[in-house]
Amino acid sequence: MALGVSEEHLELAASVRGYAERHAGPMPGLLGLHLPEESGGQGYGLAELAVALEELGDALIPGGFLPTVLASSVLASSVLASSVLAPSGGTGETQKLLAGLADGSRSGAVALDAGLAGMAAGVGLILDGESGPVLGGGRADLVVLPVRHRPGGAGPQELWAVVDAADLAVTELDSLDLTRPLATVRADQVPVPAGRILTGLGRAEVTSLAATLFAAEASGIAGWAVRTAAEYAKIRHQFGRPIGQFQAVKHRCARMLTAAEQAAAAAWDAATAWDEVPPADEAGVSPAHYAAAVAAVVALDAAVSCTHECIQVLGGIGYTWEHPAHRYYRRALSLRALLGPAADWARQVAELALGGAGRPVRVDLPEDAGPLRTQIRADLAAVAALERPERTARLAGGGWVVPHLPAPWGRAASPLEQLVIAEEMKHAGLRAPALLIGAWVVPALVSYGTADQQERFLPATLRGEITWCQLFSEPGAGSDLAGLTTRASRDEEGGGWRLTGQKIWTSLAKEADWAICVARTDPSTRRHAGITYFLVDMKSPGVTVRPLREMTGDALFNEVFLDGVLVPDDLVVGEVGDGWRVARTTLANERVSLSGTWTFGCGTPELLDVLRGLGEEARQSQLVPAGRLVAEGHAIDVLGMRVTLKQLSGTEPGATGSVRKLLGMRHAQEIAEMCWSMQGPGGALGSSPWARQVLLTRALTIGGGTTDIQLNIIGERILGLPRDPEPPAGEPAG
Repeated sequence: MALGVSEEHLELAASVRGYAERHAGPMPGLLGLHLPEESGGQGYGLAELAVALEELGDALIPGGFLPTVLASSVLASSVLASSVLAPSGGTGETQKLLAGLADGSRSGAVALDAGLAGMAAGVGLILDGESGPVLGGGRADLVVLPVRHRPGGAGPQELWAVVDAADLAVTELDSLDLTRPLATVRADQVPVPAGRILTGLGRAEVTSLAATLFAAEASGIAGWAVRTAAEYAKIRHQFGRPIGQFQAVKHRCARMLTAAEQAAAAAWDAATAWDEVPPADEAGVSPAHYAAAVAAVVALDAAVSCTHECIQVLGGIGYTWEHPAHRYYRRALSLRALLGPAADWARQVAELALGGAGRPVRVDLPEDAGPLRTQIRADLAAVAALERPERTARLAGGGWVVPHLPAPWGRAASPLEQLVIAEEMKHAGLRAPALLIGAWVVPALVSYGTADQQERFLPATLRGEITWCQLFSEPGAGSDLAGLTTRASRDEEGGGWRLTGQKIWTSLAKEADWAICVARTDPSTRRHAGITYFLVDMKSPGVTVRPLREMTGDALFNEVFLDGVLVPDDLVVGEVGDGWRVARTTLANERVSLSGTWTFGCGTPELLDVLRGLGEEARQSQLVPAGRLVAEGHAIDVLGMRVTLKQLSGTEPGATGSVRKLLGMRHAQEIAEMCWSMQGPGGALGSSPWARQVLLTRALTIGGGTTDIQLNIIGERILGLPRDPEPPAGEPAG
């Protein structure tokens, strides 16, 4: 659940975590981590600050670190925009303030609610009024305040002013967060010189910075909750076994992990968006504002939900005063309340998206990719100049179709090279043959196939000349290969194996030339032992294909009956009885790809199109749920990009890929359901395109392992929760 993706970020996180464990506080120097060196900082950015905040949130460090770095981030943003309102010396004044916040000699806070009133006084202002609750306001030396100002009889404007706390009346409040104080601040005719007035900072800028930093800390809180719940579920026994073995608890912890992964992705994306300093659009909205709004929805809610669910897993012990769970829950609730309701932020996400704002999810390759790109571009240009048949043969023979595999079938391409190849293929107008199921067959044959099998099948598959299907799932076992009943018995007369059984949910079975099939060659063994991996000619006698009509009325899938189908010995892949190992290679995918989504026409663009087609009143009523879906969709896209970046940097992707797949499938369903619901009575028509999409997307959380199985996998393989007990002897496995 680490927020950072590079080795440097992971090392920073480890340093902060270690120091916090030893000293119960932030490391010296962290206060200026994100500030430029000319302001007394260390010259990094908000991404590094977010990494530190995540760790401090995980450790629930008390005190004024978060409010102080928020204040310095606001001041630094004003300097970056070169918009301090002063005839001269204003920037210098702000730089001095920043230096004090960076070295810890001053602490800061920011009021986020409605502003105080400001009256012009020369080139400065006179402040009056009272703020709402200010995080860290009771301990701050400097407070950044929103000010309502009417210059020269014009309409009201909002400015931001930096005021010494000593000039304000500060009233401590009863804080829900027991580790961090709140206060209100009141100004009674407080003069603010021009050098302390920040212009060019709209409310969106300040609240978006707050959302970004709050989200980073919230990510750490969510991570703590997941880890605490999972560790407790491993050791707490009830009814004779650890509670983590019960599916309800296992799924609860797994869903917590998915929420925490989304939180980390959204917080990281928001922080990196600020560091890229993207240009704002005509309305003054930058991609950083959009990413921050997404983080405000996703990460803050994740912190609340994960701590809530953690207490549920802990049971009675989690409800005690002594256990720290309620302190994390309190902080999560406090962050959510101070930043503002999730519904308001969701509405903002929807409005920004409808207005054309957004943040592209893309991987920017390092500068050292230049020479590699030049060579690959030249090689592919030569391929593009060929006629189509020869072009396809050259792509297959040159290893361009599956470049991650070893030569001669691939190019043994590194993650970086794979991405460059993908970009340059697109640039050259080249498209590799669509391997479909063949993309699973090729790595299995490369790893376990004989030389004859490789020569017979790989070149033709890579050229797109062989179409494959997969005979894995069965009516009684689904995708659980341990429950296979299809049998393969020795053909004593002619040699080879006779396959008998039924397969189901097989796509492309009617069109396929060949199939990969797993069957049980040793019925005396249990679970994954005794399974063998075969290559089956779909034109063999005894193969019967029957289309399965799905709820949409289409017949994309098929059931396949095998009635004594003869498979020669030379079509066994790997060792007899070792098919599970080969199948795992088939299902694994080490290929690095550019970030993409599989929405099946049910993504954010489609949702926004439906929203735009509604009347104004109807559209307004749908903005909050739509904004939540848009925010979640963006976070899922970022998860995909983070997998790629982790592969590029050599760090372990961990749970990110599994979580992305699980969330992405359900997200497409939710988009379809919302678009269908916005049709009103028209959704009752069989011709409704969105009714069809609702029916179509039902398959997404079933195929390739149901959502329930995916949650089990996340709980057991990633969180380390205990597996389900083995069935007693004599009962069927699976």
